[in-house]
Amino acid sequence: MKRLLLIFGLLSVFSLSGCGLFGRYDAPAPQNQPAGPPAPVVVDGTRTSYADVVQRTAPAVVRIEAESKNRQSQLPGTQPEDDFFRQFRIPRQNQPRVERGMGSGVIVSADGTILTNNHVVDGADRITVRLADNKEFEAKLVGSDQPSDLAVLKIEAQNMPFLTLGNSDQVRVGDIVLAIGNPLGIGQSVTAGIISAKGRRTGLSDGSFEDFLQTDAPINRGNSGGALVNLTGELIGVNSQILAGGSGGNIGIGFAIPSNMARSVMQQLVENGRVRRGRLGVGIQNLTSELAREFKISEQSGVLINEVQPNSAAAKAGVQRGDVITAIDGERIEDSNVLRNKIAGTVPGTEIRLTLLRDGNQIEVKAKLDELETENAANPNRDQSNQNGENNPQNQSGKLGLSLQPVTPEMAKRLNLASGAEGLVVTDVNQSGPAAEAGIARGDVILEINRQPVGSIDAVQAALNASGNNPILVLISRGGRTVYLTVRQ
Repeated sequence: MKRLLLIFGLLSVFSLSGCGLFGRYDAPAPQNQPAGPPAPVVVDGTRTSYADVVQRTAPAVVRIEAESKNRQSQLPGTQPEDDFFRQFRIPRQNQPRVERGMGSGVIVSADGTILTNNHVVDGADRITVRLADNKEFEAKLVGSDQPSDLAVLKIEAQNMPFLTLGNSDQVRVGDIVLAIGNPLGIGQSVTAGIISAKGRRTGLSDGSFEDFLQTDAPINRGNSGGALVNLTGELIGVNSQILAGGSGGNIGIGFAIPSNMARSVMQQLVENGRVRRGRLGVGIQNLTSELAREFKISEQSGVLINEVQPNSAAAKAGVQRGDVITAIDGERIEDSNVLRNKIAGTVPGTEIRLTLLRDGNQIEVKAKLDELETENAANPNRDQSNQNGENNPQNQSGKLGLSLQPVTPEMAKRLNLASGAEGLVVTDVNQSGPAAEAGIARGDVILEINRQPVGSIDAVQAALNASGNNPILVLISRGGRTVYLTVRQ
């Protein structure tokens, strides 16, 4: 009996508010009382909120609407996931089609200077900026730079909230970051994550100067041009691209242009209306362990020079093909992307100090940088197969698995080789042979074997015989560019 009474008592306690066993309870009417203090952002040494950071930074992030007639914006290779873009109907027949794109931007100066992505405003006839408080301004395009995918806008306003650009070089993998923008046109949103990687290349833009910060802070269409901030409220990146899943949504892989690159581009666009970039005049590639061994380099660090262009800054400084750049002005260079961005970010005419490894010895040279031309580089993927069937290819597939033919002057011109260049065109590749495994393809031109020029089948045979069964270092030309490959026999 006591057990039954206990159970009944427990059931009654859990049903007080539902069954009214003890009568109805009316809460007192709310009264006008001062709001309580905000919840603490740190409890027992642990951050529990980012509200203080958001409060300081969010007002400087804006929504951008770009309107154009017959707009054809999109960087070569960009995917629609990078930008919220919606096409509206044509009001009347025989009138220009009006298209509107949406993205985000960041106010970086109290005078209304705004950073955004080039692909957000590219080709726009009218640009409207909407602030976090819904005030709207018509914006003027100060300048844009397609290689970096950055653009600078200006609105006629003063005393605007703005973000200070931080030092993106000091950002560490694992740092907490917030992404602020206008995803999918639904209004300003904030997401949190960490820096997942640095120095990323995606190939989604034109690929010229990519040095992205990768983050898992959710970024979606419409976030392009928005802010990536650290917990001190500094702008460390401009959100630019995402790798999307099958549905086009976020999968935790987003990319932001680092603030140091954005600062340099912005300053030049504001001052000159265009960006000037340095040019060394070399072809480069990363060192593999096999290449490092072939060039007698103890550490797999640095950038291998596979071409020196005539009359370039590098040529005048005495840089040679086969040199390895390990540092610029004493700053260590780890890979080709770092080198490319370092040179491009240096003003033309600047003298730099290159630390090189040549035949195992360290040397230093000084080079005065040229200016990079803006024309598009030759497409390295274009078809360069030999279409001249007047000569039968000479087969040399014994060791390499290749069929080769000496280069004629006509072929050299068609293959974009230097005047008077000698070498052998690859006319066929045994797909199960060592050359195919190393990446040599039909249409490549073999210029050197083990750093010795080869202009005939006999020269190739002699070089192969001298190498025994050791790996072979092959210099090839492809699309007007040269690259070293290691072929295992």
